[in-house]
Amino acid sequence: MDRLKDKVALVTGAARGTGAATARLFAAEGARVVLADVLDERGGKTAAEIGESARYQHLDVSSESDWERAVEEVEREFGRLDVLVNNAAVLHLATIEKTSLKDWDRLVAVNQTGVFLGVRAAIAPMRRAGGGSIVNVSSIDGLEGMNYVGAYASTKWALRGLTRCAALELGRDGIRVNTVCPAGGSDEMAAPWVPAGAQSTSDYAEGRPIPRRGRVEEVAALILFLASDESSFCTGGDYPVDGGHSCGTYLGSLPGADGG
Repeated sequence: MDRLKDKVALVTGAARGTGAATARLFAAEGARVVLADVLDERGGKTAAEIGESARYQHLDVSSESDWERAVEEVEREFGRLDVLVNNAAVLHLATIEKTSLKDWDRLVAVNQTGVFLGVRAAIAPMRRAGGGSIVNVSSIDGLEGMNYVGAYASTKWALRGLTRCAALELGRDGIRVNTVCPAGGSDEMAAPWVPAGAQSTSDYAEGRPIPRRGRVEEVAALILFLASDESSFCTGGDYPVDGGHSCGTYLGSLPGADGG
């Protein structure tokens, strides 16, 4: 299928992980894709592997001037911008007590301000294109709490509020805005979330209704749906990709309880 045929997409944090998987899937579905990141060598290699429908763009998402330049170059080269995926993010693991202001500000700059700048930069070109879709990548830590991720979770909760406000403001321009909330899936994504005492990320996944780790391709598939016209009546929503993790805790058997 060519669910993004003739569409132009910009994906941040696209040098690796979920961003790279999303860019590959978009290209396979007919889109021309700009992979944006600060990891220039890896991002350029990923774009080259995708082929002629992809190119790499250096983009520090916390920089207003970088966003202005990136969007201008996308329009100049491809003539339009239809899809923006705000995927770039950084993680810091520490208790709130031991989180420095410097670390807090760094996460806010990339994970929160970076998304705000991206949404704002995309509005005018998407209006010129007659509409579009913005997908903000939050996290299961934007749906619930967990120790050691106070700074990170705060930024990911903030994305959900920004998404709703943007959806309200932009819906009549034909611009949809949604949030995807994945659990860590690949080794690269999942390792930081493993709680102390767990032997592996697989042990951590055992507490989910679907007791396995997710794959970045599964997150990318949901992003594709929200980017495509198949989700034309979806805006302002939160979409978990977490194996049911955000449903609650699966305890297995309890003494004295009737099993099912």
